[in-house]
Order: sequence, then structure tokens, then C-alpha cells
Amino acid sequence: MSQAIISLNSGSSSIKFGLFSLEGGVPVHAAGGKLEKIGIAPQLTIRDGEGSIIAEKEWPQGASLTHQALLDDLYDWAGSHLAGHEIIAVGHRVVHGGADFAAPVRVDAAILARLEALCPLAPLHQPHNLAAIRAIAALSPDLPQIACFDTAFHHAMEPVATRLALPRAMSDRGIRRYGFHGLSYDYIARRLREIDPELASGRVIAGHLGNGASLCAIHAGRSVDTTMGFTALDGLMMGTRSGALDPGVVIHLMKQEGMSADEIETLLYRESGLLGVSGISSDMRTLHESDDPRAAEAIALFVWRAAREAGALISAMGGIDGIVFTAGIGENDPVIRAAIAARLAWTGLEIDEAANRANAPLISTPDSRVTARVIPTDEERMIALHTLATLQAEATPWA
Repeated sequence: MSQAIISLNSGSSSIKFGLFSLEGGVPVHAAGGKLEKIGIAPQLTIRDGEGSIIAEKEWPQGASLTHQALLDDLYDWAGSHLAGHEIIAVGHRVVHGGADFAAPVRVDAAILARLEALCPLAPLHQPHNLAAIRAIAALSPDLPQIACFDTAFHHAMEPVATRLALPRAMSDRGIRRYGFHGLSYDYIARRLREIDPELASGRVIAGHLGNGASLCAIHAGRSVDTTMGFTALDGLMMGTRSGALDPGVVIHLMKQEGMSADEIETLLYRESGLLGVSGISSDMRTLHESDDPRAAEAIALFVWRAAREAGALISAMGGIDGIVFTAGIGENDPVIRAAIAARLAWTGLEIDEAANRANAPLISTPDSRVTARVIPTDEERMIALHTLATLQAEATPWA
């Protein structure tokens, strides 16, 4: 019987998943998809390895359905779709691994408790990541589950890049910069080695630009610095998150506006960013279609912040050889890519307008001193690779 791995990326209102059969010891994408609109009217779409839809389901009255109930259906479908395959493990994206988890780990009760303690550092993500782990444990208690951390890729950063300018005692308690989107950046670094080894050995800025957004300075495949820090709230302006903020604003909101910590958390995580500035939407596509000047202001601020942060990362690396755009906006929005590139023209970056409009893999001109690429990220595949490697390491502990 052939073997298979399931990758899960569980969020607050959606669950992305991938089913990977093991062929010659390599995870091969068999199917994948998304459960979305959880808490409203859940919808399930599943595509085969070629991208064709093979299953769809809706729950019009499913606002009360929990992640676990929906995962029950998904898990049953996976078992039937992978008939003839033995599911040997489930790998999970876990956003925060704290200071201790620098590599994927098999989850048991003790590990789960330690990850639970990190929920305040990633309140939008971590609770849902862990809910999926508990749901699978209830369905199949003996099935190995592997936690794959978004923070792990950034453990390569030097201490100076992780320290905050706070009293040392706070650093000793884990208040430091961690970085996120690590599974995406890990995939981009690996993929770049395959398609452009020379660039992969140089200084690259990878931009994971989507509803959640960050930049990462990668030198020879290792994280040098990144825009997200202690939490996934830091850095770039995002769909509903503010990004980097003068801490004095928080003090002002508490002392002068009388806002509670919970109210400020909601404001900064759910009501700011593109949504807050535009007053219209957190979706870049909607803002592009709007003729409201507030939409244009939100887009301009997104570009300004991305280019400004890119300049700081170029300084951290001592130069730049390439830039990679990925995630929803990065992969699909030529307007945003061109606007960011225009602000980075001082680096010698020149964009090929036709290639950029076509979302081509290579979008810089032949004369550009900086190579610009568009690489679709694949966090689910990265989870599968980490999950398999962890199982193999357990089987050969001396390796």
C-alpha cells in the first residue's frame, strides 16, 4: 500500500490543505484545496494535482459549524480519495514556535501545552492552528502529527537582528523579534536554488505580499532580517493589520482614548491596514476597482511602506542581487509589483513591463542590475517535506 501525507494550514475563517502521495520517497501533490467562509456559510473546493475541480460542497446554514466538524468531512474525503494509500502523518502550519522550536516537531500533549502558551503572541493564527491539531487527534489519536513553524526559518538571524531595545530581563523572557511567513520563505529559497542557483547564492529580498504581508532578506538561502518581529502584527501594512507602529500611539489610545487592551488588539489586527485606511476593503483587488480617492491612498501607502522596508533590508544585507514576489498580491498584481519596483529603481532594478503584466516568472529586463522574479509559494508542499523529513529523522535517530 502506498503512503500519503496531509498538510493543513488552518486559519480563523479558512483551512488550506494538500494531499501528497509518497512516490519514490518524494511527496507528490495528489489533491488540495480550501475550506473557506468558516463561521458564515462554509464552502469546500478540492482540486486534483492538475488543478481541476474534483469536489465541491457548501453548508449554506453552516455558520455554527466548528473547525472540527468541518475537518471531520475533509478527513473522511481524504481517506476515500486516497484509497489504496496509508495516511502516515498530518503536518500542520503553526505560526509561532517561540524561542525553543527551531525545527519541526512531533506533537504530543506536552508540546501542545507549550504551543498553547504562545497563543497571545499570534492571536489571529495560533489558536486555529492548534484547534486543527486537536481535531485530528480526536479523529485518529495514533496518527503522527508534525508541527511546522513559521518562525523556524528565521532562527538563522544574528542576535542583533532579533533583539528589541528593551531591558535585558524582558529579552530573557522571550520578548524579541522572531519573524514569520517562514514556511513560505523556506519554499522560495529552495525553489530559487532549483531555477536560479546563482541568484540563490546571493542577496535576495523575498516579498510575501498578501492579506498578511512581510519581506525577508535572504543571503545564500538564510534569513538575515525580516519585517515581522515579536508578532505577526509588525512590519508592512497588511489587509487589516497596521504593521509597524509608533508604540506611543498605543499609549495614547489607552490613556487618552480610554481603549482597553482587547479593543486595541481588535483595532490593530482587524480594523487597520488597507481596510482601515481605505474604509472600503482589505482586498487589494477591490481597491484597484474603486474610484474612491481613499482606495488610492491605501494602495499608495502599501507601496510606500513596502519600498521603505525593502531599503532597510538591503542595508542589512549590504546590497541586493534580486527580488522575489510571492503570495496573493505578489504573484498576481502587476500594478503593485511595478509600483514597488519604481521606488527601488535606485538599486538598478528595471522591470520589463510586458513580462510583468503577464505575471511571467522573470519580470526584470536583461539590463537590470537586480533580477526580479515571480515565484508562486507552496506552504503546503513545504509542510509535507518537513513532515516527511521529521518522520525519517525519527526512524534513524543517529543520522
